[in-house]
Order: sequence, then structure tokens, then C-alpha cells
Amino acid sequence: MAPLALPPLVVEFAGERYEVPADREFAIGRDADLVIDENRYLHRRFLVLSAENGMWWLTNAGDRIAATVTDGTGRVHARLAPGARLPVVFDRLHVLFGAGSTSYDLTLHSAGGFAVDPAPRAEVGGDATIGDVPLSPSQKLLLVALAENVLRQTESGRGEIPSSADAATRLGWTLTAFTRKLDTVCGKLEREGVTGLRGGRGKLATNRRMRLVEHAVATRIVTREDLALLDVTERAG
Repeated sequence: MAPLALPPLVVEFAGERYEVPADREFAIGRDADLVIDENRYLHRRFLVLSAENGMWWLTNAGDRIAATVTDGTGRVHARLAPGARLPVVFDRLHVLFGAGSTSYDLTLHSAGGFAVDPAPRAEVGGDATIGDVPLSPSQKLLLVALAENVLRQTESGRGEIPSSADAATRLGWTLTAFTRKLDTVCGKLEREGVTGLRGGRGKLATNRRMRLVEHAVATRIVTREDLALLDVTERAG
């Protein structure tokens, strides 16, 4: 039996679509085939797409930044660590990552994805299985405030993650109250196996907020519909 033809693969970013060639690697980063930003915190060649053994592969070619990859439903997702790679097995694959205080997301489109049942929600390739994490209304509101700029995007691209002070002001909270709730939310997710949320020496606060937003958006803990919660808060204020 003849091998199946490799399906076309397209990268969608900031309203533009880029077809990935099958005869060579296609790099994404600060100085690559697809330049997504001149952000100095972003690797020159961060993500690499390549064809091998009749399949498309996504590789993290960086040495500092990880990416979260999801099927779009939030039920199946993987943490792609530096040096790791995974096959593109869905018709649509969302990739989220952060560099500095900026969050990025892009989408991979392939007509030859495998039919994979996305249930139940799980995290593979690094973190433990993640279930639904119960959040109080104020904890959910905190996540929406941090993810607001990302959620308001109408297409893939970039969004700034606010500082804790700015997010607290957005909600009308004191910085102390915001930080306390942030610690609680991070603690809940850590106990469920989500990595990268612990502060401490060598861990920037920006990285923790970025990882929190990345996970919350990828797993659909917060969605664009939740932005209405901020509108209610504004009217109440």
C-alpha cells in the first residue's frame, strides 16, 4: 500500500496565513521564516515545523521558553518544553507562549489530522492530568483581568499581560488583596499538577502571570464570554 500523502500545513498568525514547505524546516521566532515580533525576549528560532516519516512535527528549538499546545477545545493540551517535539495530529492546533510580558498565539491548520477523541480533559507531555479546578467568583475574575488583552483578540496575534498593580486597579482591588488571591489560584492549580506557577528566587512575577494566563486560556478556564464579568465589575464600581 502506498504511503499517505503528507497533507498541507498552514500557520495562521495575526490575520495572515503561511504555507509550510514539506522539503525543509520552517522556523518561527524573532529572526526566522515567520517573524512574529522583534521582542528581545523571544528566541530567534523558537518553534520549528518539519515533515518526517509522513507526519508534520512541531519542535521547540529554544532553550528558555515553553509553549502550550491545545486542540482548541481545551480538553487535550501539552506543555512543549525546550528541546521537545510533538506530532501535529489535529486538523487545528493552537500554540500559546509568552516572551517577556507579551503573550503570543498562533494556529496550525492541517487537512490530515487524525480523528482523536478530545475527552476527557488532560495535559500530556510534561504536566500531570488536569481536571476541572473549582474557582470562586473573585478567583475567576482575577484570571479574566489578567487574560483580558489576550481574550479580546479577534484573531491570533499578541497581547500584553498586565502587571499585578494594573490588574488590581482594573478590578478596584488593593494590590495586597490581588496578590493574596493570585497566590491562592496558583496554589490550587499547582496542586492539580500545573507547573511554572511558583515564585521565589530566579522566578520573575511576570513569568508566573504569563504561565497562569497561558494555562487558563489554553484549557478554556476563561473564554471571551467571561469578559462580561469585567463589564459587570465596571458598572458596580
